[in-house]
Amino acid sequence: MTRSTSPRKKHVPQRTCVGCRQVNPKRELIRLVRTPQGIVIDPSGKLAGRGAYLHRQRSCWEKGLKGALAQALRLELTAEDRTRLEAFMQTLPAEHDGEE
Repeated sequence: MTRSTSPRKKHVPQRTCVGCRQVNPKRELIRLVRTPQGIVIDPSGKLAGRGAYLHRQRSCWEKGLKGALAQALRLELTAEDRTRLEAFMQTLPAEHDGEE
């Protein structure tokens, strides 16, 4: 039996944006994590806790904050969480380069 000498393709984890429901590589999305202190933006993608993903564009965050994010994290957004996430959302571009 001979082995193939071609290089193996590296597995790229895929995640779904809760705002637009598109599946993309995990590194293209921003992870949000439910913690006892509230919802935290997880730039490393490694914090422990229930997570949800959103694109780096304002339109996905607006859709996510309407209810899909709370449902994915299985909690009700507090006023403090909503304010913090909306402030972060304002720093994002309105549309992602090359999409939609």
